[in-house]
Amino acid sequence: MFAPLQSKVGEQIIQKFNIDTAQVDSIILYNPEKGIHYKSTAALKIASGLGFPTNVLAIFLIVPNFIRNWVYDFIAKNRYKWYGKKEACMIPTPELKNKFLE
Repeated sequence: MFAPLQSKVGEQIIQKFNIDTAQVDSIILYNPEKGIHYKSTAALKIASGLGFPTNVLAIFLIVPNFIRNWVYDFIAKNRYKWYGKKEACMIPTPELKNKFLE
């Protein structure tokens, strides 16, 4: 499930974990049993729950966090240059909307 940080659920998580949103400008993964993860750790843990071959990316969790986050930041900084940027946001389908908490 997804939730924007600006939503009620997102704000509750921000407050519970005292997250400085000025410092954290990335993906945050929250699991009530496993806690909270940021950036590359969050992305790789999400990938591990997806099907093959995407789940194989979880092998990179063995790479030290500072290296993974450097790569993550490099990709984030250059993604629009490499892949382009859409003129408008997509309108989510009802199936996709069901994956959002709010």
